[in-house]
Amino acid sequence: MFKRQGARRSPQFGDIRVEDDRDIEVQRLDRESRKHFWSEARLLLRDLVFALLVAALFVVFVVQPVKVEGTSMLPRLHDGERIFVNKLVYYHWPKLDRGDIVVFWFPDDPDKSYIKRVIGLPGEVVEVRGGRIQINGQNLNEPYLDPQLNVGRMTLPPALVKPHYYFVMGDNRDNSSDSRIWGQVPEKYIYGKALLRYWPLADATIIRHETDYALTVPDGQPTPFVTPDEDEEVEP
Repeated sequence: MFKRQGARRSPQFGDIRVEDDRDIEVQRLDRESRKHFWSEARLLLRDLVFALLVAALFVVFVVQPVKVEGTSMLPRLHDGERIFVNKLVYYHWPKLDRGDIVVFWFPDDPDKSYIKRVIGLPGEVVEVRGGRIQINGQNLNEPYLDPQLNVGRMTLPPALVKPHYYFVMGDNRDNSSDSRIWGQVPEKYIYGKALLRYWPLADATIIRHETDYALTVPDGQPTPFVTPDEDEEVEP
């Protein structure tokens, strides 16, 4: 009638104990929580290292940030702006075209880098008449120029752009040291094509290829007979 003192009480959910099955898994929530935390931390660290490695490879082989110094590319690029350049052009992908803004090692001092616009392609004849550019005897339409920055009337004789060379100029023609002064740029010296302006943030934009480069034959001007030519800085 009366329960004996010290009698063993049955568990609330049945008479099953750990010692009944030595293979039963016993979990302690505090230990499992710590184990889960360190496991997740290791995975996060692995993913972070992998992401940094991919980013480093991307910067080394695909894109590179550079700082524009000087005013030779006004009005498109301003002093102090920062841009990303596509480094794959060094490996000829994509192929450079007229109007591309490129960065290159200065031929007279490879320790310096310049940024200019491609005007003449290999095999073309470039001539400057009264400040106007002619390609193979036809006027070059340049929608990116600001007339107020290009009031000079420089004239240069026709010059053949040599194979694997490019004729480059700044957009601010009155204040640009370019191929008109120090000659053509070897293809192997060009290491980037402007892609994106990312600083200042308010002016962040894609640097698009302006394709309005229709050549027109000047009135009354014959195509010149040409013989081969004998003979803005950026901070990474």
